[in-house]
Amino acid sequence: MFKITGKASDSLARTGELTTSHGTVETPAFVGVATRATIKAVEPSALEEIGLQILISNTYHLHLRPGEETIAALGGLHRFSGWAGPLMTDSGGFQVFSLGAGKEQGVGKIASIFPDPQHLPSKRRHGNSLVRLSEVGANFRSIVDGSPQMFTPESVIQIQRKIGADVILPLDECTSPLHDAGYTKHAMERTHRWAQRALTAFRLLQDDPTFPNPDAMLFGIVQGGAYRDLRMQSARFIRDLGFPGFAIGGSLGRSKDEMLRVLDWTVPCLPPDRPRHLLGIGEIDDIFAAVERGVDTFDCAAPTRLARNGTVFVRGAPRQRINLRNARFATDDRPIEPGCDCPTCQTHSRAYLRHLCRSGEVSFYRLATLHNLRFLVRMMREIRGAISRDCFAALAAEWRQATLSS
Repeated sequence: MFKITGKASDSLARTGELTTSHGTVETPAFVGVATRATIKAVEPSALEEIGLQILISNTYHLHLRPGEETIAALGGLHRFSGWAGPLMTDSGGFQVFSLGAGKEQGVGKIASIFPDPQHLPSKRRHGNSLVRLSEVGANFRSIVDGSPQMFTPESVIQIQRKIGADVILPLDECTSPLHDAGYTKHAMERTHRWAQRALTAFRLLQDDPTFPNPDAMLFGIVQGGAYRDLRMQSARFIRDLGFPGFAIGGSLGRSKDEMLRVLDWTVPCLPPDRPRHLLGIGEIDDIFAAVERGVDTFDCAAPTRLARNGTVFVRGAPRQRINLRNARFATDDRPIEPGCDCPTCQTHSRAYLRHLCRSGEVSFYRLATLHNLRFLVRMMREIRGAISRDCFAALAAEWRQATLSS
């Protein structure tokens, strides 16, 4: 399932091959976020053409609409969506968090990971939780029609097997940076019990020939917030359950430095011969830092969300990005990034793309998204090459220096 093909001599960075029933992913790899079985405005064939290897879809949203029964009846998510490559589905645990503690504490989907340390949300209530957690699972109401819903560790496995992804994840309880050690420990222990139930449910269904993808793999999720003892305890507990791969989830602290410490504590506790996925992280500097610490795959909606809002990646620019809404691009006839081989840069100028963006043209979403994803595909290929040549540290320093210089 997973084979390590190369290692850096001065860090935990490594290359590998994750083999699934729908193809092999060369790692480290960026995982495109196709929440509702699509990356907004981009068709699967275009994603394949730019070299994206793997997607992740959202169990919570697909359960609510169109429903796992519909997807299964139509041959599973691969046939339903037209994406033929490897596919992951998450458990919906983060959406449960967003409707629960995230809503109560005023912590949003992105800010919940790295809020500004100087302007952290207070612990006072910002809204009413729409979720009730218990040992059984999570009760919530559908955001589509208001109907009562319940996720249990067992039902989430059943839903994902009907969806038919290659890699699936168990239900977990996410915590926020505002949760104290006591609550985080309670949530972690419940996540562990849910993981055991999920494994049992997965094994009972493993030989069921009615599912679209009989060769699905269940990865375990490590929780524990930004607390060293809890992260290491969770990593060891989940490791010992025998999952074929692992995801690092939940709150990663209140700053980038805390995220790196979480990885420093967690990764050494996991088996070195199995894949490691970092949930919800995909900023360029974060990817380099995580690869250095031995992470193999990453998923994040930020690159595509940034694209739709006018922000596109340019190597060497401040934070490796520019915003095409800026007036200085109104007559700029250069491509987004000179030398980029994406279809957008091969055809269109910054001036034209700015015009589309400022005019609210839907075509801009597609063109900017294709560029940002191709940028990441090229960057990950460069990272894999540097690890293979044992010069990853030099490449990471080069990228960091380019940002500092700009």
